[in-house]
Amino acid sequence: MEEEAEIDRLPIDLLAHILVMITSFTDLAQASGVCRKWKQGVKQALARRHTLSFAGCKMDDDSTSRLVRHAYSLEELDISRSRWGCQITDNGLYQISLAKCVSNLTSVSLWGMTGITDKGVVQLITRANSLKHLNIGGTFITDESLSAIAHSCPHLKSIVLWSCRHVTESGLFVLVNKCRKLESINVWGTRVPLDCFIGLLTIRPALQIKPQGLPLNIGAVATMLPVV
Repeated sequence: MEEEAEIDRLPIDLLAHILVMITSFTDLAQASGVCRKWKQGVKQALARRHTLSFAGCKMDDDSTSRLVRHAYSLEELDISRSRWGCQITDNGLYQISLAKCVSNLTSVSLWGMTGITDKGVVQLITRANSLKHLNIGGTFITDESLSAIAHSCPHLKSIVLWSCRHVTESGLFVLVNKCRKLESINVWGTRVPLDCFIGLLTIRPALQIKPQGLPLNIGAVATMLPVV
């Protein structure tokens, strides 16, 4: 009779503790196929994860949303696009928005996701009420997404709008007015006039507007303007 392997004697909780250390989703998928016990171990491992990063992984809507749905304790989600990265669409964001963990997310990065629009972003953001940090740079969002963020994310502290050339000063004013805890905003590459940034600082003088080194010393100007 063949002797049972040592690893097969592990309690499933301990097996899940080991599997949670695996960062490669390809490896996790292969581990899930070993046997029923390992499949359950992978599910428990995902349920314990507080962070998930798909940056650099070649993922699609279904595979990404399936993993997120199993990550019940998830707080930080990164689906940024790189050369071979995520190919997420509005449909993928919709599926992710249905996951139980979405309301607990404190950090989300959608950086460079050119396949998404306001439709998918609004669907996700309206359920991410605990969000503190959002990177949505390099996308084609408009003021519609900024309005959804402003009304759904009261705890937002930082937002990256790097090269979001379809947002306007109107959207930024709504965002800064509504998000009272906002501390930092990155507007590099946007088409917003400099006067808009000065106006934002009249609303929130302590706001850090990045990048540093804009043509005008906004911080100095803000100290001379009345707070409203």
